[in-house]
Amino acid sequence: MLAIFHKTVAHPPQELGCSESTSNVPPMPGYSRRQPKSSDEILRDFHSAHPAHAFCATFSGGAALACLGPRAPPPSLLHRRWFCSFDEVYCMFVGSLDNLSSLIRQYGLCGKSTNEALLVIEAYRTLRDRGPYPADQVVKDLAGSFAFVVYDNKNGAVFAALSSDGGVPLHWGIAADGSVVICDDREIMKGSCGKSYAPFPAGCMFHSEGGLRSFEHPTKKMQAMPRVDSEGMMCGASFKVDAFSKIATMPRVGSAANWASWDDSY
Repeated sequence: MLAIFHKTVAHPPQELGCSESTSNVPPMPGYSRRQPKSSDEILRDFHSAHPAHAFCATFSGGAALACLGPRAPPPSLLHRRWFCSFDEVYCMFVGSLDNLSSLIRQYGLCGKSTNEALLVIEAYRTLRDRGPYPADQVVKDLAGSFAFVVYDNKNGAVFAALSSDGGVPLHWGIAADGSVVICDDREIMKGSCGKSYAPFPAGCMFHSEGGLRSFEHPTKKMQAMPRVDSEGMMCGASFKVDAFSKIATMPRVGSAANWASWDDSY
């Protein structure tokens, strides 16, 4: 799966970007510099890599979602994936939920027609519309190996998460135009974002307004960790939970559109 969001839609951590990607300083002898690409170039490359199996949805608000169809050949589909929408909320889901049946009953959905992506959409809509549970608890209740990206076309909101076991690969980075790129294919990320990319941290969730947080440790801040690639070059930072920090429990705040917002000042 591939998701691209304009910099006015999603606001990733500043440390995810790498100045080496856009620097005019020549690279060290023996090394080449991969320049980040624009959003349009990244989408074209994705379709070129999978001409018979890729499909894409673009939105006027500055978002694009691309995925492979169910007939894509291995190893493209190492994990089961879904691309669904309901009520202007779109979800790409990779992996599976071990407790899907119990969650379907919990949310009052139809078991025969509900897959993981539709379940995540319903969970998101419940949270957005001021559900009784904090976002970290809702995501923590999803048992299994998974990665998902949700785009709310009504509110222009982005929500993404990766399961605690990290069983599904997920990366994110910054395109040449500052757009946020989220993808489960590392080679696409390397070719798209230059040095401005990193693994998405396991056990974490990202919201376009609230930023990056751990759903396993919601009262802890995230800490950026400098990262060097195999060529000895600085890349976009990776992130881990800062065990020595402490923030207040995420509050339920005013706007229904910003249900996942929280403040670093706590």
